[in-house]
Amino acid sequence: MSNEDNGLKARAMAAYFRSAGEGALQPTAPEIREHEGLKYVVLENVNGVLAVYRIRTVNGAPMLKGLKRWPKEVAAAA
Repeated sequence: MSNEDNGLKARAMAAYFRSAGEGALQPTAPEIREHEGLKYVVLENVNGVLAVYRIRTVNGAPMLKGLKRWPKEVAAAA
């Protein structure tokens, strides 16, 4: 696990708690998954998937894009 991956996971957690607000459910450890050549950070807990962020590159730096709808294969890859 690289430092970049750990940084992306931490940024995904921060984005989730910012967007979910006060009633946010606690996710388990975030995972980076790949589907059809794209990478995603998946936040889930025992209740299911809480949030999915696609990792994309902008000007050579990795960025996260929060998804409202994500490929079902990403959520089922547990």
